Amino acid sequence: MEEASVSSLEEQKNESVLYTKILQALLELPFQVGKQLLIDFLRGSYKNKSISKNQLDELHLFGCLEWNEEKIISEIDRLVQNGMIELAISDYNKFVKVLKLTIKGNNEIAHPTLLQKQLKNNVDFKKSEITEEERIIFQELDSFLNGYNEYQKKAIVSIAQNILCVAGAGSGKTTVLTKRIEFLVRYKAVAPGSVLAITFTRKAKKEMEKRLQSAGIRNVNVHTFNSFCEKILRSHEMQVYGRTMRVQNYSDKILAMNMALGTLGIDMGDAIDRYFTPQQRRFKTAGQLSNTFMNDCFSVMDYFKVSGIEEFDFSEGVDPKNRSNAQMIYKITKYLKEHMQIQGLRDYSDQLIDCLDFLKKNQANIPKFQYVLIDEYQDVNAMQVELITLLNAPNLFAVGDPRQSIFGWRGSDIRYILNFQKDYGSSEVIHLTKNYRSKKMIVDFMNHSISGMGLPNLEHHFDSDSSIKIVDFENEQFERIFIVDQISNSKIPYKDIFVLGRTNRQLTELSQMLNQRKIPHVLKTDEVRNPKESPDGALTLATIHAIKGLEAKKVFVIGCNEQNFPCKASDHPAVEMVKTEHFDKLEEERRLFYVAISRAQDILCLTYSGKKPTYFITDEMRALERQSAPIKEIEEKLTPTKPGSYEKPQESISVSSLVEESIEEY
Repeated sequence: MEEASVSSLEEQKNESVLYTKILQALLELPFQVGKQLLIDFLRGSYKNKSISKNQLDELHLFGCLEWNEEKIISEIDRLVQNGMIELAISDYNKFVKVLKLTIKGNNEIAHPTLLQKQLKNNVDFKKSEITEEERIIFQELDSFLNGYNEYQKKAIVSIAQNILCVAGAGSGKTTVLTKRIEFLVRYKAVAPGSVLAITFTRKAKKEMEKRLQSAGIRNVNVHTFNSFCEKILRSHEMQVYGRTMRVQNYSDKILAMNMALGTLGIDMGDAIDRYFTPQQRRFKTAGQLSNTFMNDCFSVMDYFKVSGIEEFDFSEGVDPKNRSNAQMIYKITKYLKEHMQIQGLRDYSDQLIDCLDFLKKNQANIPKFQYVLIDEYQDVNAMQVELITLLNAPNLFAVGDPRQSIFGWRGSDIRYILNFQKDYGSSEVIHLTKNYRSKKMIVDFMNHSISGMGLPNLEHHFDSDSSIKIVDFENEQFERIFIVDQISNSKIPYKDIFVLGRTNRQLTELSQMLNQRKIPHVLKTDEVRNPKESPDGALTLATIHAIKGLEAKKVFVIGCNEQNFPCKASDHPAVEMVKTEHFDKLEEERRLFYVAISRAQDILCLTYSGKKPTYFITDEMRALERQSAPIKEIEEKLTPTKPGSYEKPQESISVSSLVEESIEEY
């Protein structure tokens, strides 16, 4: 029996590294191949004439994979996303794209690492149950806890020192976090000043403060990571810097960038031509490209700072064709860093770095808190965790959701939420799985989209009907016309509608069409840092990164094809050049898709053009679409029967590029 078990484990291990056969095949094949020929070779299919013509069926790896075509496509995409295969122009035909093995891919054959990055192989939460003693406490506090489900109640009143609350989409995590603070102050006699609550955005900070004030709770320390650090730095400015410093603004960045280019003898036009591909330059003005280039340089500088990298080795990790660009970016970032130090400027990364450095050298100045509560724990990075560790509060309460970890490209490290129990031994994990946002069928649709990641399914709260539609079009123009017509003729007010896209380009083009139809809307992207509020009554167009945490009655997700999910294009080459990810980028793309569809309360419409929809949409999800109600039927249930109960604004408004503060700001 034991031998059989060992054999079974060995078979599982062999099965799990089959993806390396794809990499080995690229080594074995005698010439460059495109995706379809590689798929046919791996499956042992003769439908491609090149197989017989070039005697590829005599090679060792011909027919080595028994997967279906969709599975192989998914694994090729995973390898492309994780930098092990690159899509390149053929040496023989500039109009043909071929697959090339990278240095990273070559190393992966001998030393497979990808499995270690996948969520299902890292999730090991020990779920706690509700005890009878706790139910007695719930009953005693019924007037305080009335209306919450049992696991929410447990999260609010648990006496465990270290608690991880794994809170799914729409499960009321902010409400629970705020209610726990109220419980600590009212029922545990905890002084408000000894409580620190940390959020990621100013908007979340303001919302928490508002809720606490409504509950009559004042003087709790509510901060973003950056505002907390900034407060300490300002209190000890002379001790930290010996002079006055300030946070860099947008004008400072433009001036610094111009000085960097001038000093290094680099012309912006030439830099843009070198940096961006012709495809990346399409539909963008020179100003937009300059702005993106500048932001990418500062992003790479931040990455070096956060990672503690002083010098970057261009001989390893950077593909040879990118080496010249990488060296240019590095020279610019080195100048920018020195310029900021000379001018007395600091950025958001400096706030954390300088605060940590000061507190480690002056531990008497470390603020003392009895309770520290942290929101969005799936998004923390190494420096933020170091700060939490330095505070060393006796009680830690972290709330987060691995399903919604979508900022790995920005330095967030999903391993911290996954390893919470290892890092804090005497800890309790509480799962909040009841979704109070979306109707049943949409919740089921969400669950299927990430079913392979090893996390518990969410449960629905609302049984009422919903509408899920997947619609395909001949091209993007027809897709945009459909979206605009749907919005124009919808009975749902504009303010209750989201249109979500994977890239800025998709939304910019749609915005132009909405302007022509005088449909008021606001454009939120993950590129521009601008905390301006959305106008009342406007439709929201947003990239998925910029909409996290928000919800709408009716949600369109556009461009749901294999080009956008997973996203094949990158508008930020520098980010790809220098970063070494500890996460599976294809999984993060799938989680991004999950975040998009989980914004919908009642109506979810996925649109795409091209040959195929994204394989993120499974057969089970299509079955749910067929069972769902028509859009019009749901709209009639959602809108008032009395005519004139609401009005859609008719005047066009100026479109603003905004960001829903998905980045840390103080």
